[in-house]
Amino acid sequence: MSMTGSEIAKGGYNNEQEVADKFNNWKNDKDAQKWLEIMMYNLEEITSVHAEKIGGKGYKSDINVTINVTVKKKTKDTELTSVENIQVKLVSNDVGFNQVEKKKVEQYLENWHIDSEIESLLKLYDGELPPRNGSRDSKRMFVDEFTQEEQDKLKSFLQKNIIMIISDVIRGRGRFAAEWTLVINKSDGYKWRLIAVNEAISIYAGDCKVEFTKSGNIHLGNITLQRKGGDKGADSANMLQFKANPMILF
Repeated sequence: MSMTGSEIAKGGYNNEQEVADKFNNWKNDKDAQKWLEIMMYNLEEITSVHAEKIGGKGYKSDINVTINVTVKKKTKDTELTSVENIQVKLVSNDVGFNQVEKKKVEQYLENWHIDSEIESLLKLYDGELPPRNGSRDSKRMFVDEFTQEEQDKLKSFLQKNIIMIISDVIRGRGRFAAEWTLVINKSDGYKWRLIAVNEAISIYAGDCKVEFTKSGNIHLGNITLQRKGGDKGADSANMLQFKANPMILF
């Protein structure tokens, strides 16, 4: 049975707490022990682990884990503290696509150095600007409805900045930028994969090609960039939405 978006979101929220609980029970939890080893910790040197969910919207990390270790030396033991930011992705099936980010174009302008022409094209694409006459959708435009010159400029911009864009929507920036990606699939038992976020970015980037689909949408490597839509036609539907299938990380 497939899950609705709200069920997946709720499941993901509960899953984040479950992961935090597993880290906090690391002495008895085999999965948590393996996660710590993947993050290059020697279990025998760990003195304590404290994990908690990260509150607030807009952060790419879901779990903040503090690890205290004691490195024994001949002269004097060294006490060290490390902090790891982990994003948790719950998948419901092998081909399920997850939303990894949704924002108004305005929120990308500064970081991505978007000029006024690219800004207008992206806003036509996500519906923030009304479509031109003759568009096949009354709410937005598709990239194949732009002039060839406009399509070339948009593709050139996206191609030039594809790694930065994928990095921002997967890793994020700032204090709670993700360092690790943990994908959990509960559809058939309990399967997981924990990888460094740089490896996840590389997999999502794929061949690093920007493609405009026959239906007029955008692919950035293995990530789809589309209009969010939905929300019963409310203004919140007019956003850029990035979607990806976390199962490709397995």
